Amino acid sequence: MIENSIDSSMFKTFYAQVNGKKSDIMRNGNLSCALYVSAVLKLFDLIKKVHGTVKGTVHDMEKHGWKKVKLPQKGDVIVWEAMQDEQRETHTHIGFALGNAKAISNSSKSRVPKKHHFTFGTLRGQSRRNITATYRKKI
Repeated sequence: MIENSIDSSMFKTFYAQVNGKKSDIMRNGNLSCALYVSAVLKLFDLIKKVHGTVKGTVHDMEKHGWKKVKLPQKGDVIVWEAMQDEQRETHTHIGFALGNAKAISNSSKSRVPKKHHFTFGTLRGQSRRNITATYRKKI
């Protein structure tokens, strides 16, 4: 299912009341990483509910038996360090490990899930985005 989710637009929008107005809090897919991961996990009852934030997703995962591990394997959930976007907002990022140094996460540029290197490649020998945690659930 995770690999089949590549290029799916079903996680692009999520509307909520913000200051009394209907607002797409995913910003048309720009901020959809947690919605994507939590929706897939909820579909298999691996967490309690769908979330719009990485913090909420990770908290739910930890409450439901997900444990931190050192090295990502296929099916694990990866959390990446917070980085600043074009709007100068700082966001952490979340996605799924595929194994063989690959991952799938929502691309803020493409606004859909995309396959990529698990540290988004390297620049001058350094990871473009560091992994801060990897979670696994024994089923």
